[in-house]
Amino acid sequence: MSIEEKLKSLGLELPPIPKAIASYIPANRSGNLVFTSGQLPTKEGKLLFTGRTGGEVSLDEAKEAMKQSCLNALAAIKGVIGDLDKITKVVKVGAFVSSDNSFYEQHLVANAASDLLMELFEDLGRHARFAIGVNALPLNACVELELTVEVK
Repeated sequence: MSIEEKLKSLGLELPPIPKAIASYIPANRSGNLVFTSGQLPTKEGKLLFTGRTGGEVSLDEAKEAMKQSCLNALAAIKGVIGDLDKITKVVKVGAFVSSDNSFYEQHLVANAASDLLMELFEDLGRHARFAIGVNALPLNACVELELTVEVK
């Protein structure tokens, strides 16, 4: 089953390639690696949730936003390589969580992306990761994700 078929079986679909909001590109290939720019949780051109997790944004909302950011990163990668089935390994996930001062569950938010990648890519989805809390993100987004993959 292709990656896009797996997405459909999960009730998900790849969004259009996200547009950059400044002077950069959504993803960049160097050799057999593709690096995404930070992907915000936009869907149909709008942020899913704004504010800080643990404050204006609940843990469940932040997880949903992280999953959307992951889908946006996959769309950016597809824009560079043409077909997600060319991914041979998910290398690293970077998760940024805009966090209220009393929120310490950034790793649980990041799990939304990690779990999706493992479900889609199985053993090829095992990756290194960081999950950090930050004071603010662009456009007041609640999360941002960067993704590095190895490709054929």
